[in-house]
Formats: sequence, structure tokens, C-alpha cells
Amino acid sequence: MVIEKFKEISPQLLVKEPMSKHTSFRIGGPADVFISVSAEKELAALIKEAKLQNVPFMIVGNGSNMLVSDNGIRGLVIQIAQNMSEYEITGTIVKAQAGILMSKLASAVLKAELTGFEPLSGIPGTLGGGIFMNAGAYGGELKDIIKSVTYIDDEGNIKTIYNSECAFGYRKSVFSGGGKYILSAVLELEKGDESEIRRAMADYNKRRSDKQPLNMPSAGSTFKRPDGYFAGKLIQDAGLMGYSIGGAQVSEKHAGFIINKGGATAKNVLDLIEYVQKTVKEKFGVDLEPEVRLVGD
Repeated sequence: MVIEKFKEISPQLLVKEPMSKHTSFRIGGPADVFISVSAEKELAALIKEAKLQNVPFMIVGNGSNMLVSDNGIRGLVIQIAQNMSEYEITGTIVKAQAGILMSKLASAVLKAELTGFEPLSGIPGTLGGGIFMNAGAYGGELKDIIKSVTYIDDEGNIKTIYNSECAFGYRKSVFSGGGKYILSAVLELEKGDESEIRRAMADYNKRRSDKQPLNMPSAGSTFKRPDGYFAGKLIQDAGLMGYSIGGAQVSEKHAGFIINKGGATAKNVLDLIEYVQKTVKEKFGVDLEPEVRLVGD
């Protein structure tokens, strides 16, 4: 990899940057090269250069749904986060860049007295990351309010597609398959009453803080919801609350979360995921599928 070529595009690039600094799990080895982009043209140039050099690259957001290998990530990691987090509200239409935090967007639509975002207001991470996996909570999903999504492809072409073309499903979208990197989205909400919106957001956030281990590093819900069951209840009924491997622990507050109680490695978390899967399968005959993205070398 000719790092100087990437440095010409993004002078602030970091070499051997620990991914533990960029994930909510606080786990992960070094990325060969790490760049936080601030403009679409910069992203396009980096993708073009990576393809030219045949360097593997990965786009990340706020790292809130990722478990990065202890060996790190080979090639180039491009972050779309706070440097691409602008938004614009016109009537009931919200256009926002992919790097905006869901919490910041919630504050913006509250101020604009727009309703429809309340169940999603406490979801950690960025809008782009949320669209990637069709994030949802309390009966609401991003697919319910997305009008269109603008993305850049592997060739550096910028395209816009509408909701019906996004192939939204449970914790997946057309973007989950790779090759399409979200730049921005247009959301369509409805006019509402500010006090009611504020009350609903506060209620959802209180429910979240009461039930989830938000004070501990994690990647959110570890497992997808299996048909007809709740992952957390299966894990709790299997007697695994508080079970630890190294620094990784099944949360004692919510069994659906694996937390980093201190010094956890990615291997600790993976071993614990496998142990939970094996135990739940043996006891209840149910297969648990990880919701957290496993990335790296």
C-alpha cells in the first residue's frame, strides 16, 4: 500500500490506529490506515485510490454495532461520522448526512416539532449505520420513515434510490451486501406537538436506560430476535446472566447484551457468543444469530 497517495487525499490519516478507540465495545486491534472523511468527494477519491492500488477498504460509522478482531483490520478503514453530520429540515422533510448521530437527529426533529422518530431516538450510532442494518426499537424501524438514500458505489458513482429499492428487512438492507456506501438520506416525518414528542422520547429513553446496560461498553443487542422468541429471555432462562469469559460478560441487567466489563478481547466476546449459542441450542433447540457485525483480520 502506497500510504503517501492516501495522504495526498486525506492529510489527517492515521497509521496503525487502534479500533478500540472507534467502537462502542472499546475492543479491536489496529487498522493499517484509518481516515475520518469530511466530504463526499474525499470519500470518492479514497475509494478510487484503494481500487487502483487493490487495497481492501471498509466504511464504518460510529462503531456502535461492531466487534473488531484483536488482530485489527488490514487495508483502509474510512469513517463517516461527525465530519459528515449536517442536516436540513424543510417542512416535514429531513435531509441528513450519514455521519449524524441518531441522538443529534432526534434533537433536531424534536425542535422542528416533527413526529415519527420517537422510538428510534435512543438508538446509538449514526444514521448511516442505522440504515445499513435497518435499525429499530419499540416497534419502529428506519424503513418506516426513509424516503430515499444517496450512496456511493465501488466505482465512485453517486446514486440515489427510493425506499422501495432499499430491500429493507429485519436488521438488513440492500446496503448490507456491500458495494454501496451510504452518504445521506431523506426522511419523511409528520407535524406533531413538541411536548408530546418530548414526552414520548423521554419515555422510550427511560425504558432503554432502565432495562439495558448503557453504562457499560457493548455493541447493543448481541443477537437477532429468533422467530417466536426473545433472545434475551432464552439466554436468561438458560441461566447465563452474568456468565463471563475473560472480560466479556452476559449482562446481569439484560441477558441480550454481552458487555466489556474491563479488558475484554474480541476472542473473549466470540467465545462467549459461541458458548451462549451452544447452550441455548442444547436447552431450547433455538439457533441464535449474532446481530453484531464481526469484522477484521
